[in-house]
Amino acid sequence: MVYDVVIVGCGPVGALAANLLGREGLSVLVLEKELEHYPLPRAVHLDHEMMRLFQGAGVIDRVLPDMIAADGHLHIGADHGVIRYMGTVGKPKPFGWANDWFFYQPELETHLRAGMAGLDTVALELGAEFAALEQDGETVTVHYLVDGAPRTAAGRWLIAADGSRSPVRKALGVALDDLQFEEPWLVVDAEVEGPVSFPPLTGVPAGADLQRLSVMMCDPARPATVVPGRGNHRRWEFMLLPHEDDAEMMQPAKVGELVGAWMKDVPHRIVRAATYRFHGLVAEQWQVGRVFLAGDAAHQTPPFFGQGMCHGFRDAANLAWKLAAVVREGAPASLLETYQPERDPHVRGVIGAAVAAGRYICELDPAKAAARDAEIRARAAERAGETAADLIPAIARGVVLPGGPGAGERFIQPLLADGRRLDDLTGQGWRLFASTLPDGPVAAGVGLFTADDLPDGGAVRTWLAERNVAAVLVRPDHYVFGTGAPGELLAARAAALTQPAEMAA
Repeated sequence: MVYDVVIVGCGPVGALAANLLGREGLSVLVLEKELEHYPLPRAVHLDHEMMRLFQGAGVIDRVLPDMIAADGHLHIGADHGVIRYMGTVGKPKPFGWANDWFFYQPELETHLRAGMAGLDTVALELGAEFAALEQDGETVTVHYLVDGAPRTAAGRWLIAADGSRSPVRKALGVALDDLQFEEPWLVVDAEVEGPVSFPPLTGVPAGADLQRLSVMMCDPARPATVVPGRGNHRRWEFMLLPHEDDAEMMQPAKVGELVGAWMKDVPHRIVRAATYRFHGLVAEQWQVGRVFLAGDAAHQTPPFFGQGMCHGFRDAANLAWKLAAVVREGAPASLLETYQPERDPHVRGVIGAAVAAGRYICELDPAKAAARDAEIRARAAERAGETAADLIPAIARGVVLPGGPGAGERFIQPLLADGRRLDDLTGQGWRLFASTLPDGPVAAGVGLFTADDLPDGGAVRTWLAERNVAAVLVRPDHYVFGTGAPGELLAARAAALTQPAEMAA
């Protein structure tokens, strides 16, 4: 059997890709070398866009009960005063979900695999260790081992979601572009039975709850992050100082000393302590023939805004709708060549923001830290009201129609009068929202909606009016293809899907 897609790696990115592709009816084989998913937490944060992808993947009802919405990010300077606040308390939720969500990764992986299990066209093979691959003009053949015995599988395409050490990436000989950021940190996860104790802080905005914020202590004595979690899970990240040894810092006594300073008399149990090198790395090639890199196999980002797993999920969503268009709708395979032109600049933009934050967070010189605090505070007015959602750039190249207001941005998802969200009403796929619908036939696969007929409190109508456009055409991954006259947008979509390479140039 030749599958439509073979996925190497069943971490969260591979599992979400399988769910999205399976719901489109594509045949998918997922190969995972481990017999059980990793039992300890690694990533802990997702944003509103990922919750929307869970909606589309049909797993939101599984995932949501084990997640907690939080209130944003707070950066504290060397003098223990606020220097940057990206809070969301009291602010609208234009995308239908809170901006920040925290979770326990083993639970999330369980839910994503349960979603896969309910899809007839998706198969999962555990204990399958990648060995090699070969490809021709039609298929990719994967060689792998199960209990030491060689096996093969073939697919029209392959997605490598096999992590930062990606054996597939290495087999392809793809190099990583080093963005020149590497800092050693100790990451500690704990189960706690009470609130975290913060030192006296100044300038905390009214209504901000420190227990519901990701708090970055930009203290030159030891930069640290305190992260909320679901249930009784909490995370600390401590920067290692130049004279400190990784192995020594992971010893239980040292870990207990670092965490205990924040817990005082609150009972707690350390779940995991590990040192990491926070990197900024991006693969030079995301596509080699019929093979695509996704998630940590394609990029690694410092965690200062919690976007690492979000990047990988965006990769999965970007590939899923394009692969479905090629397999089910007859779009040319060249559509897939827009994957890197869209995702690479997007990822680099966010990594750039994370690296910039990391550079000021990791400042160990007290005088320079004080100067940094003064500079950031001097720009407070221009940053007033910002949230982490503002860090995500628009797509500038690829399957977008440049020039119109809003092109390449994420489209809103307002709440409806009955409590549902916009996508629950419109479904997935391409959607045209217009003040008036075009006359004549419309290509199959595009949902048409009149703004005045939506029970959304006028949100879509207002979106159109603010940009002074008659219509907006939204892609299956919820990014705006373009704005303008309805007929012109539909014609541009047809051209983009027929000759996508021209738009990616």
